[in-house]
Amino acid sequence: MKQLLLLFLFFLISCDTELKSIKKEQVSKQYLTVLGIAQDAGYPHIGCQKECCANFYNGNYKKQKVVSLGLVDIENKQKWLFEATPDIATQLANLEQHHLKTNTLVNGIFLTHAHIGHYAGLMYFGREALGKKGTPIFAMPKMKTFLTENGPWNQLVTLENIVFNNLQNDTTIVLNTRLKVTPFLVPHRDEFSETVGYKVEGKNKTALFIPDINKWGKWNKNIVEEVQKVDYAFLDATFFKEGEINRPMSEIPHPFIEETIHLFKDEAIATKNKVIFIHFNHTNPALQRTSKVKTTAEKLGFRFAFEGMRIDL
Repeated sequence: MKQLLLLFLFFLISCDTELKSIKKEQVSKQYLTVLGIAQDAGYPHIGCQKECCANFYNGNYKKQKVVSLGLVDIENKQKWLFEATPDIATQLANLEQHHLKTNTLVNGIFLTHAHIGHYAGLMYFGREALGKKGTPIFAMPKMKTFLTENGPWNQLVTLENIVFNNLQNDTTIVLNTRLKVTPFLVPHRDEFSETVGYKVEGKNKTALFIPDINKWGKWNKNIVEEVQKVDYAFLDATFFKEGEINRPMSEIPHPFIEETIHLFKDEAIATKNKVIFIHFNHTNPALQRTSKVKTTAEKLGFRFAFEGMRIDL
């Protein structure tokens, strides 16, 4: 009897060890993490005295950082940032403290375009702040020209606080044996630079990142088809619907969440579940924790990004 009991305990321990081993192997060592979800000006928004921002000042809702993703490779001890936002200091600290601590602050920063929430954080790499040389910046040709020819950004270039890695439309950058990134042009208000989205490819899964675009119909690709090709798609969700702000919304065109939902209405739940809305304006009801329209969209299968969200690659 005693021998049977010992044999049974040995079997349990062996199974438990095997299950832990399998679980450990299943956890991806390369992943994307959400570091911010708000539109360029963040939440609360400057000058906003409306109820949406009052929810922050009354202590009912926390600050939301400007849209950014971190790309982490635990195995190769590397990490990259998508977007250089005004919140870059705490976003880089988040990567360091909660994901991967290394001697290198960041292995590179991928920029989408020259609107304030997406590149203004570069100012912290200058002599007034970090003052460190050699931070790699992945930028398209017009974005590089804008930073090189205009102050104060050109001082970062002159002092070599930032160094460029040149990007080209639809040309893949191989980061290492398991990670690749491909920029692709999208239509947007390109006053100072072109605008790109990114496809991030891991060993097992692929993700799209399109935080800014005018309207899906203005793009030369079909967004439904593009989402079907990948495992995840972080999509522009600046506004929920027409009339959300008290100014002509044609001046700041974005695909409304309502429009995106309509485009995917006939798709399978598995396709809808790939869509992760991000880049919320402070007026967007989906930014509020108790939003009914957000709950309705989630019941349809769509998802909403939140700080700390992790997507394994």
